[in-house]
Amino acid sequence: MTLRLYDTATRSVRDFVPMRPGQVGIYLCGLTVQSIPHIGHLRSGVNYDILRRWFQHAGFDVTFIRNITDVDDKILEKAVKQDRPFWSIAYENELVLAANYRALNVLEPTYEPRATGHITEMHELIHELIAGGHAYPAAAGNGDVYFDVPSYPEYGALSGQHPDDMRAPTDGGEPDKRDFRDFALWKGVKAQEPADAAWWSPWGPGRPGWHIECSAMARRYLGPEFDIHGGGLDLTFPHHENEVAQSRAAGLGFARYWVHHALLNLGEAKMSKSLGNVIDLDAVLAMGIRPVELRYYLGSPHYRSRIDYSDDALREAATAYRRIEGFVTRALEVAGAGERGRVPDAFAAAMDDDLNTSAALAVVHDTIREGNTALAGGDQAGVSAALAAVRAMLGVLGLDPLDAAWGGAERGGDLKPVVDGLVALALEQRAQARTRKDWAAADAVRDQLKHAGIQVEDTPAGPRWTVGEHH
Repeated sequence: MTLRLYDTATRSVRDFVPMRPGQVGIYLCGLTVQSIPHIGHLRSGVNYDILRRWFQHAGFDVTFIRNITDVDDKILEKAVKQDRPFWSIAYENELVLAANYRALNVLEPTYEPRATGHITEMHELIHELIAGGHAYPAAAGNGDVYFDVPSYPEYGALSGQHPDDMRAPTDGGEPDKRDFRDFALWKGVKAQEPADAAWWSPWGPGRPGWHIECSAMARRYLGPEFDIHGGGLDLTFPHHENEVAQSRAAGLGFARYWVHHALLNLGEAKMSKSLGNVIDLDAVLAMGIRPVELRYYLGSPHYRSRIDYSDDALREAATAYRRIEGFVTRALEVAGAGERGRVPDAFAAAMDDDLNTSAALAVVHDTIREGNTALAGGDQAGVSAALAAVRAMLGVLGLDPLDAAWGGAERGGDLKPVVDGLVALALEQRAQARTRKDWAAADAVRDQLKHAGIQVEDTPAGPRWTVGEHH
């Protein structure tokens, strides 16, 4: 079956046909690093990581670009308020973002360009737009350069917004624009902004507009035309609409497919720093939820389905993932780790059907039920087959409990050998108490472990422990 993806531009699910056989180029709009990321941002990373892994599983050579916007109005506002260099704020938050992605087993991009490192490429693209009659420097000579929206008749096609339906701002807008719909490609120096947030340009010192950054960086790393452009649904307008306009107006083929993911909401509104309704990775860890469980939560719904966050839903997802871990642990005792097998046809069909991770995980759980039946019946071959298939599917989803990434993903991951040793010591003390029939002491050890989040199960092969919920 051919992979089919929902394309925002055509508002339809389309067969994916790569520009070059066996290769795929993906550009994902990354974060504006004005503050530390919240789990809504991390959903984007997980969703596109799964898409990338599915392409790689299918044998594609993937070039994956995820940019960093490190100069922006909000970053500059914070720099002024905090009396700090804007770049120190951006870099500090970029480091947290990178650590969060690592914690969630999100593969590193092929390249992760920063906007401030591609000023030259932006100047080149702006030059081309001015020469083609699609952009103009402000008449006031203040360094501003605008894209001429009426010069591009297809404006609004991506988002379905018709230019004639757009309303002019009631405050009069920016007087240097020829048309209120025009948008900034280059912003001249403003008195209220930090002096170090400016670069030389042919139109005067200044900094780039938001939209020109992605068009310039996508061309730099993927060429004038590429396969897939991704991002959150909230970026469709104006950001992606403006990217399409300036890129196509410059004669670039740009993105052949537009794949947008839905948002993660808290209450009735999307998570947003400006609204103050955000939950970050630290808050999730403080609940006793592990990074692998958060990844399961973020990756379980279909990428185009809105997630309405609740603590209960997150805990339910964690419990579901622990059931998966439990099967893998029990199967290992019988069959050993072995190798990952091939994914079941039903799983592949779900993933090829617009990356339907919800249906794909249903196949995982069905296979685990078959594996549990094999365990109960002493069918070692059946256990081995189920384990190999489950690990293959979880590998595609970045959720294999045996993946080395999860060994050190949690905070305190370097302490794992110590924890293993301490639990082993406690279990040894419990075993000695049971041998001398001191049931109260044995139960006390078990209860203390349970309070610390360690679940102990007695099996014919001896006690087995897993990470459970705190009580």
